[in-house]
Amino acid sequence: MNRIKGILYAAVSSSTFGLAPFFSITLLMIGFSAFEVLSYRWGVASIVLTVLGLFSGCKFRLSVKDFKVVFGLSLLRAITSFSLIIAYQNIASGVASTIHFMYPLVVALAMMFFFREKKSLWVLFAVLISLLGAALLSLGELDANNGNAMVGLVAACVSVFSYAGYIIGVRTTRAVRINSTVLTCYVMGLGTLFYLIGAFTTSGFRLVTDGYIWLIILGLALPATAISNITLVQAIKYAGPTLTSILGAMEPLTAVVIGVFVFEEFFTVNSVIGIILILIAVSLVVFRKQKN
Repeated sequence: MNRIKGILYAAVSSSTFGLAPFFSITLLMIGFSAFEVLSYRWGVASIVLTVLGLFSGCKFRLSVKDFKVVFGLSLLRAITSFSLIIAYQNIASGVASTIHFMYPLVVALAMMFFFREKKSLWVLFAVLISLLGAALLSLGELDANNGNAMVGLVAACVSVFSYAGYIIGVRTTRAVRINSTVLTCYVMGLGTLFYLIGAFTTSGFRLVTDGYIWLIILGLALPATAISNITLVQAIKYAGPTLTSILGAMEPLTAVVIGVFVFEEFFTVNSVIGIILILIAVSLVVFRKQKN
């Protein structure tokens, strides 16, 4: 029963996170800057998660050393979301989300070569498969709204490495001892501060009064951010990290479906094969980790 509950939580987590491109692109099309979109997304989500954390008895006090680590992690996490937004502006959202989904491969390689984990030919094989998949994706119709495909691809790749750095940082630093809800609240809160600084120093920050726009913001901040994070923790608790990671494949698949049917993004056969190869590569790495 717990396993079924965990699978349901994992499905909700990955599918709701996959809604992020829909709400983000909608706000971008209305005229919001990337900094404004992320300020509202992370700001609202961090407030909700902080309230939930307080009600559940979480202690938010951190030592100076812990805060320094969390500050560094929040920078990596902020770079991840910002680079994904840039990717959404320039290439198909499904392609950007699929490329971002390659981060477990980077984590596995980094742990092998920099943290002395046992080297695995399976991981290297999976990386080759994923690179082939990425190459096929790059041969498809990438442009979104007359964007720059190269900028979009580079931004998506930056999100892969920055998020992998965040995951590795959580695993290998003092952050591993911090309550997950507390860590997430700090990371999102600091990220909101970074984005607000970016907004005020560039195109500015607008206060939203329109009810329709607030519905979009709440859709981005609650289902696609707060709920996806909460259900992710529950999924790991009941179903385990391996199965949760595999079901995380619903994230790019949701983004692909929304991109095709809502934003009329064009996908070729090469794109489909590329996505499948990347999903297979990530699955190979996750299953290999579980076996070890």
